[in-house]
Amino acid sequence: MKILIAIDDSKFSQEALRAVIRQFRPEGVQLLVLHILQPISLSAVPQMATQYAPELEAQGKEARELVERAAGTLRAAGFKVETNVDKGDIRMKIIDTAAEWKADLVVLGSHGRAGLPRLLLGSVAEFVARHAPCSVEIVRGLAAG
Repeated sequence: MKILIAIDDSKFSQEALRAVIRQFRPEGVQLLVLHILQPISLSAVPQMATQYAPELEAQGKEARELVERAAGTLRAAGFKVETNVDKGDIRMKIIDTAAEWKADLVVLGSHGRAGLPRLLLGSVAEFVARHAPCSVEIVRGLAAG
């Protein structure tokens, strides 16, 4: 089984990792930990390459560290893990990566973003659930209380 785990730097992504460890045995499971850096503007001027996003260069190192920490947690539980950091529209990159990697399941936390970013992006989890080429598990964090 191939499971794509889409993460950001939130407690909800940590819950998604824990859910995978609880629900699946490492044997026969391949994991891909994916983090997407979203450019400020998704439309570049014609003179720029579509992947040109200088504002993301500083975030790239942090993103690689984030996916490697997540992968380390999963490897410690016995899983075979790949990592990927990509740039683009978060929702579409998750869907495209799931299709290209031929994922059987996408796992992601809910409410990784709040406020203006959520308003601008919409609900990533909801969009992925509606459009992914495979099953999707949305992991909710523990209720605050």
